[in-house]
This record gives sequence, C-alpha cells and structure tokens, in this order.
Amino acid sequence: MQVTFMNSILTSLLGALIALAFASLAHSAKQPNIIVLLADDLGYGELSIQGNPEIPTPHIDSIAANGVRFTNGYATGPNCSPSRAGFISGRIPTRFGYENNPIGHRNEDPSIGFPAEETTIAETLQDGGYVTGIIGKWHLGGTAAYHPFRHGFEEFFGFTHEGHYFVPPPWKGVTTMLRRKTIPGGGEGRWVGKKKLIYHTWPSNEPDYDANNPIVRGGQPVEEEEYFTDAITLEAVDFIDRHDDKPFFLYVPYNAVHSPLQGADAYMRKFAYIEDIQRRIFAAMLANMDDSVGDILKQVRKSGLEENTLVFFLSDNGGPTRELTSSNAPLRDGKGSMYEGGLRVPYMVQWKGTLPKGKVYDYPVTSLDIYATAAANAQAAAPENIEGVDLVPYLTGKNSGRPHQTLFWRQGGKSGLRHGDLKLVRMGNRRIVGNAKWELYDLSNDISEEKNLASTHPERLAELVAIWEKMNGEMQEPMF
Repeated sequence: MQVTFMNSILTSLLGALIALAFASLAHSAKQPNIIVLLADDLGYGELSIQGNPEIPTPHIDSIAANGVRFTNGYATGPNCSPSRAGFISGRIPTRFGYENNPIGHRNEDPSIGFPAEETTIAETLQDGGYVTGIIGKWHLGGTAAYHPFRHGFEEFFGFTHEGHYFVPPPWKGVTTMLRRKTIPGGGEGRWVGKKKLIYHTWPSNEPDYDANNPIVRGGQPVEEEEYFTDAITLEAVDFIDRHDDKPFFLYVPYNAVHSPLQGADAYMRKFAYIEDIQRRIFAAMLANMDDSVGDILKQVRKSGLEENTLVFFLSDNGGPTRELTSSNAPLRDGKGSMYEGGLRVPYMVQWKGTLPKGKVYDYPVTSLDIYATAAANAQAAAPENIEGVDLVPYLTGKNSGRPHQTLFWRQGGKSGLRHGDLKLVRMGNRRIVGNAKWELYDLSNDISEEKNLASTHPERLAELVAIWEKMNGEMQEPMF
C-alpha cells in the first residue's frame, strides 16, 4: 500500500512537471523574438525607399517591403541620448529629467545617466522570460552605475559614449574626413592628404570620441580590428545563432552614420561615381550599415525565426546635413531642431505572418510604441506609466483610430508639440525656456513647415500652447 501511495505521488509530480513544461513551451512559442535596429543620425530622406535614388539600401528597404513603413514616425528627442532614453523607457524622457545630450567628458560624470528608477524595455522583457542583449552604442551613462548590465541587458558589446572611430588609429582601410578649426597650412576649405585623410574647416575640432571610451565586451575592454559596423554584424549574428532556441530581445544601436566620417575601402570604390568626397564617405557608411542589416536578417531566416521575429528599424533623430550630408528631405532643418527634420525619422517594422506586407501607415507613431508593442506581444508585464501603444492592432486594421493625438518635446528653449495635424514649434536658446516666439504649422499640407500660421490662426495657436503648457507642467526639471 505504501509503494502504491508513493507511486501515485510520483505519477502526480511527473504529470505536473510535464504539464508545466508544455505550458512553458506553449508560452515561449507565442513570444516573438524582438530585434530593434537603430541607425544614428540617419536623415528622413536617405533610404532608397524614402526617395533617395543615389544610395541603394535594399536590405533596410526589405523591412518595409515585408512589413509596414511609417511616414509619420517620430523620435522622443532631436538628438542621441534623450531619444534613446525615451525608447528604452517607453516614456517621454523629459518626464524624468532626461532632456539634454551629454557629450565628451560629460559622459563620465557620475551624476549623468539613465535613472535606475525607470524600468527599461530590457528589464521588462527579461522578467518576461527573454534573453537580452545590446550591441553597439549605449550613450545613457558612461560610468559603472549606468552600465547596460544594470538596466536589464545580459550581454553588451559596444561603447558607452556618443561616438567612436570605426577603426583604431592609424585608420587603415578607410578614408577619413575630420573637422578642424584650422586645416594644415591655414586657410579655409578642405585639405586632402596623400594617405586617405581629409580635413575640412569647421567651427570646432572633431570631438575626442575615443577618449576614455573603449569598446567593451561585457565590462572588459577589447581590441577590435574590424570596421565597427562589421564588428556589430558579427556580434549580432552570433547572438541570434546562440539564442535561436529561446525568446530573445536584441537591441542593435549602430554608430553609423554618426561622425567621424570614415568609409571602408570596398564601399568607397563602390561609390566612386559620387564626386563630392564627403558625400561619398557618407554613402559608404550607409551602404555598409545596410549590408549589416542584411546579414542580421539572413541569420533570422537561417535560424528559422522569420515568422516569429518582430523587427524594427528607425533612426534616433534627424540627420545633421551640413556635418554628414545626411538629408532630411522634404522636411525642414535637422538634428537638434524641433522642426520635422529633427524629429521625424525613417521608421519601419516587419513581423511576417502577423503584420501586413508592404503597408504604408500615415498616422503619427513614436519610438515609445516599440516598448508597448514588444511587452504586449511578449506577454510581459510592462509598467503602467509607459506612454506608447501596442501598434499591432493599428497595423492589422483591428483598430482604425489614431495611435496618438498629441506628441510632446522639450529641450531647454526648444519646444515642440504635434496635436492632430497641427505642429507647434519654438526654437529658442538651448538652455533658456520661453525666449522665442511660438510658430504654428499644418502638417496635413505643409510637411516642410514653410507657412507659419501663428499670426493668421491665433485661436489655434493658443489652443496648442495651452496643451503644451499643461503637459510641460507634468515634466521634471533637467537632471543635467
């Protein structure tokens, strides 16, 4: 009788374990892998699918061809760090004081970085059973307290500051173009050397990107000899290959096409027909990144994950046209600006078998929506205070409404608000709020923001200013 009783207990335990295993497998099968590919300083008009005939980008374009392209996709800030803080938190970064963009030595200030109190998309997905990794540029704090490992990422390969040279000195295998206050020999314009090094006149020298900013794997510096976009490719492909038997979240923030301008030899030859050397280097960098995206997508297919992987591609902000040639056409202005060229970015998503193929979506969406979409479809418990929406019902037609009625931006005296199709802009001093006049544009027929309606539609201007001021009252003061 005792043996029978023990057998009954063992049978029950075994049954419970099997049921648990099957439940776990069923849950995992429903959880899509999530890949976020983030370009750096890529202008709205630079991809061939966005209208650029000069630089083919077939692999990035394929994401839109196999999924959805957003014509009104927005970043949460007009430059690198606040934009990333918004995406990774799922919240307007100004809500928690992450308003400005640390550069240079400020990356090493122990008081500057992504706050521990905010729950990142990586933490939410990790708690939902995902393996998490980041490969590329962090730029959310350069000291130990802000390391990606302390924000939900299990693997990290990359650097923590705002930029990095693509190859180590002496920059072999690339053509390099650097900014200089004074070019060799004095004067202004461009100085072209014999060894694929070019200087051009600029108000300041090229930033010291690599100072105290090593490439690291985990927490340890590594000597990386590959052109860094290629290094990102190798690491990302390896991550997918190693984790294709479990749900994973892979965040790939490229440092291309951010300065310094360095084009690899093979790509420079490919674009030899582009006469202007600055533009040719930019084209080489963009094409290199496009091939990197192609290799990552190829590994997704090789691992048999194509129909169970949600892939986003977007830029962190608009392109700095004069610095890089990165075009934001037909939008006004670029990086650092509250006009459309600083905030509206190339943005697309694919999820084969779930999202429609080749769809163009015109309602405004934001990078905040990546967090909400990922958490909802991963069945992961996201914080209640995230501000994005799950885009899947909107893209599949289950929800025909607008994902967002109002979008808010602030950076010192630079401010913006989109409400419906109306856009409010104030381009004041970076540090002083309220020292410039508000402008008003109707984006339904003026995406280039050429016709300021502030004087002819004072009632609409007052309405949007009141909305901005109400939302501004909910924000924190800048932490730095």
